[in-house]
Amino acid sequence: MDKARTLEMTRIKPGARVLVAGATGYIGRILVRELVARGYRVVCLVRGPRGAGSDEGDAADPALTDTEVHLTDVCDPRALSALDLGGPPLDGVFSCLASRSGGIRDAWAVEHRANRNVMALAQRSGARQFVLLSAICVQKPLLAFQHAKLAFERDLIQSGLTFSIVRPTAFFKSLAGQVEAVQSGKPFTVFGDGELTACKPIAEADLACFLADCLTTADRGNAILPIGGPGEPITPRRQGELLFRLCGREPKFRQVPVRVFDVAIPALAALSRLVPRMADKAEFARIGRYYATESMLSWNPEIGAYDAAATPSWGTATLEDFYRHVLEHGMAGQELGQHKLF
Repeated sequence: MDKARTLEMTRIKPGARVLVAGATGYIGRILVRELVARGYRVVCLVRGPRGAGSDEGDAADPALTDTEVHLTDVCDPRALSALDLGGPPLDGVFSCLASRSGGIRDAWAVEHRANRNVMALAQRSGARQFVLLSAICVQKPLLAFQHAKLAFERDLIQSGLTFSIVRPTAFFKSLAGQVEAVQSGKPFTVFGDGELTACKPIAEADLACFLADCLTTADRGNAILPIGGPGEPITPRRQGELLFRLCGREPKFRQVPVRVFDVAIPALAALSRLVPRMADKAEFARIGRYYATESMLSWNPEIGAYDAAATPSWGTATLEDFYRHVLEHGMAGQELGQHKLF
């Protein structure tokens, strides 16, 4: 039987039972609602709240309405081994797990080991397909969380499960960090001249649709799938110009030299040899430099450069639509937390 026919037979249609790990995360919540709307029987793995101010979510999260919720710790293999999902076997599993901080230990604990725990649960439960939310930046891995993501991608490919590894570009949320600053009359901060990088940002709802479609679209099985939003790539300077136009203000930029990272990173790395907890500070500086200098587009090894034309587009929502909505309705639901750079 050829590959196309085999993948066609593995299509998982509405009515099937599917699991979402990371169901109360930013993308996970939107994916859960999309799957429920399509008629899937959705099982959610959820960590309980960690006290006041916790952003982990819990079983009372309204996004989990009409789903089956199981409280567990995906980082604990014994907890998942003891978990009784009951009901019929799972047909598909989605993982939207991601490190919240990007710190070295946290990255390997979540991006690699927790995902391996969920994959083992998928195998024990008879799942036919595993859909992984990864990131396009793993194609040029320099950071701990990128190496951890790639390590799990390799494990998944070798697992025997039908896999769909989805590597999106920037989310709209990640480009919202300076909206309030611009609204209040402050300048828009860019690294260098603001033209060092570009991305094709994708709306979270469009990404959730793409993820859900992996269950029913045969050519997304056993595939690595980079994906961006519609339209031409946009640089940070153009993002700022767009925001100023929508706010009715003259563009005003603050340019930060990339060399600030080149001073901070070795200093923090040296300090971490004396104070180990500073290792994550050095890693956060590396993360900042990475996003200041690397585009969120497909990398073309033949030309040794990022290639906008090779970055698939998906969806209909544009960054301008998103900025208009945020300017009118505020940032509720778009908080960046530990991911905010400015």
